[in-house]
Amino acid sequence: MLVSILALVTFSLACAVYRRWRRISISDVPGPECKSFLYGNLPEFLGGQAGDMRFLFDVVYTDFEWRDKYGDVFKIRGPLGAIQYIYHTASYRFPKAEGRRQISHLLFGPGLSNVDGDVHKRQRKDMLPGFGGPESKAFSPDVLSVCREGLIGYLDSGGATHLSADQSIVLDVTSWISRATLDAIAAFDYSFGALDDSDNQLTKAYANLFSFDIFGIPTEAAILSLSVMDHLPPAMVAFLMRNFPGRLSHGLLTNKLSTAIAKDLGKGRRDIMSLLVEANASENAKTRLPPRELFAQMNTIILAGHETTSNTLCFGLLEFCKHPEIQQKLRREIHAAERAIRNNGRTESTASDLDSMPYLSAVVKETLRYHAVVYNVFRVSSQDDVLPLNNPITTTSGKVLHELPIPKGLQIISSVAAYNRVCLWRHAENKEIFGDDADVFNPERWLRESVPKTTASLGVYGSLFTFAGGARSCIGWRFAVLEMHMFLIQLVGNFEFSLAEDKDIRREATFVMTPKTEGEIEKGSLLRLKIKVAQKEE
Repeated sequence: MLVSILALVTFSLACAVYRRWRRISISDVPGPECKSFLYGNLPEFLGGQAGDMRFLFDVVYTDFEWRDKYGDVFKIRGPLGAIQYIYHTASYRFPKAEGRRQISHLLFGPGLSNVDGDVHKRQRKDMLPGFGGPESKAFSPDVLSVCREGLIGYLDSGGATHLSADQSIVLDVTSWISRATLDAIAAFDYSFGALDDSDNQLTKAYANLFSFDIFGIPTEAAILSLSVMDHLPPAMVAFLMRNFPGRLSHGLLTNKLSTAIAKDLGKGRRDIMSLLVEANASENAKTRLPPRELFAQMNTIILAGHETTSNTLCFGLLEFCKHPEIQQKLRREIHAAERAIRNNGRTESTASDLDSMPYLSAVVKETLRYHAVVYNVFRVSSQDDVLPLNNPITTTSGKVLHELPIPKGLQIISSVAAYNRVCLWRHAENKEIFGDDADVFNPERWLRESVPKTTASLGVYGSLFTFAGGARSCIGWRFAVLEMHMFLIQLVGNFEFSLAEDKDIRREATFVMTPKTEGEIEKGSLLRLKIKVAQKEE
């Protein structure tokens, strides 16, 4: 049985809790009818488009539909049968479910994304110095170089920069933005050569990795298999994964390639890999990173980092096409900042110049809010616990619950999309802070001085759940935010984007939310946009 909770502690959330053991309070929580004893409600819950809203795309996304019908807390059934608290107060008591942890282990190795407890604390402590504010800003010249020389150079080779004012070209933006974000991983002193089409095995292995080769909308059989694995001994799950990898074989190859490259890194400047190598050479055995953990960190950062940023940027460009007034306003701010930079005798922007572009920051925050590409976060309770509820719920028998007892072994699926769109913008009294526009892409919300403050903060950036929160929040969020700012300055400052065809763009629920074109799903990530040279005001 699963329980979807939209209010824990000071925030609401949309999450599903899988019930292994009997618990009257959970059994009494309202929820949709179970249509299948074998598969439960999970095919409905996981089978739609990621973070979708039915009135925006004319489809029903059951997470939101069930919330509207049953309220902030509801139960759903899994096969065979509160965010603030989970991710901050008791984060280490809610590790990943075993099946998903083993998949992460196979793809990334024993890195930060799939270790727990003291090992996670040690690894995070070793890595944090490479991802602080000053360290992330120090990478801005590298990111800017990729944007200007790589990304813009790639578009130039395709003829984009030689177009006349009334000419345009059509390109699949997912392809070259993905390659550009891969090249922007400057934290490793390694050139992937993704944009110049160099013959790099790792670049080829990463291409469309998360789009359809390994991950896609889960089948009923996949849901059942993964749920069964969550209840098997870890050693048995690892054996099954390694001996019957199936579609994971591509990911295993990618892991081997990136591990081989990691062995040659960390010999340059004081970047993240240098810090890891330094930690590995420490005389203190307690702080020393074993080689497998050292190499796993590169896999984690690249695999989990470049595709998430790339897809977020693509969805941002899609919004600019739908709302040209937002694109135009952003371009005016970028051009004004560029004029100010030239007047100061400089030729390029730095991280400090971002302070003079508040609308750009608002656009980045709104894109991360509205298009959270990591749309669900899976956890499991490691012990009996009690989740405090911000808003009390009434059960099917009329009981009023202010807290929800949960037993050891419950799986919790936290909906990032529901939190960002519904829960973040609400008072404890259940009043909408932003009224009816919480489901509308609107960067202006971040510029309002009168926006009420929520009583607690979950996320590391803008109180969003996009980068998770607490001890397991995304360690590279500062670099990702900086990267988005720099890319948008170059893209929107130099080009105008518009829709190239009258086809729906799906928010495909793969490993990360991926833009795909309706009717061409088998092609993987695909978003064709019409591109023109932007006219600059002098």
